[in-house]
Amino acid sequence: MTVDSNQPADTDYDQTAISEAVDFLGGRAVLKRQILSKLDAHEVIVKGLPSKALRHIIDSVMVLGLAEVLAAVGVSLRTIQRQSKSPKKVLSLEQSSRTWKFAEVLVRATEVMGSQVRAEEWLTTPATALDQRRPIDLLSSPAGVEAVEQLLGRLEYGVYT
Repeated sequence: MTVDSNQPADTDYDQTAISEAVDFLGGRAVLKRQILSKLDAHEVIVKGLPSKALRHIIDSVMVLGLAEVLAAVGVSLRTIQRQSKSPKKVLSLEQSSRTWKFAEVLVRATEVMGSQVRAEEWLTTPATALDQRRPIDLLSSPAGVEAVEQLLGRLEYGVYT
């Protein structure tokens, strides 16, 4: 089997998840380019997501509070206020990475829980499998994100412990 190195190796599932994360970040209108693969996402993240992408998330959540979203992505309220006055500002690499990952986790949780409202409620509810920690509180570190993603995978397949 030969692999064309010019073609992204993302699966259909990955492409759907990427598309949904892009939509949650405001789509092409906010991101100013088409994102079809993880490599495309990487390029946008490294250059810095537009601050409008985070604003779009904040405006799109239904249950989560502003403070919870900002803590999960590592952005202060003052930073968001300052950047809203300069719409061309971009998030730092770390903030962009965490914002992208937040979008991916919320998309995945929505898929597993059946609705965005239930996903957000799940993110704010202490989970036995996470030692009674709230999933949203774990999104501030890569290890925490991994634990939340693993739990979502187990929940999807009916493994609750």
